[in-house]
Amino acid sequence: MSVNYGSKRIVVGAHYGLRDWLSQRVTAVLMAVFTVLVLAQLLLVKGPIGYDAWAGIFSSQWMKVITFSVIVALAWHVWVGVRDIFMDYIKPVGVRLALQVFTIVWLVACAGWGIQVLWRL
Repeated sequence: MSVNYGSKRIVVGAHYGLRDWLSQRVTAVLMAVFTVLVLAQLLLVKGPIGYDAWAGIFSSQWMKVITFSVIVALAWHVWVGVRDIFMDYIKPVGVRLALQVFTIVWLVACAGWGIQVLWRL
């Protein structure tokens, strides 16, 4: 049986802490603000919403920068959440490491695809 002596506490498992909690909240707020911004621009479009209207929303440089920031924030948000789930519930280290590597590769591929689509608009 493990015994803790003194005020030092050994924390195992997911990286619990203010940094991860705060990064999840900041990225969530950034994504929520972006969603409201895009919805507001969609409501301001007159006529049917086709490719031209959609591409027009993302054609300005400031919108591309904000969208890029949201793609990075989304990837970070997902990584922190999935990593914590893996650390809490998957005990075999090899399986957890394989899933984490797969998740990183998947998130980088998805972010790269999203950025590629963004710059084509």
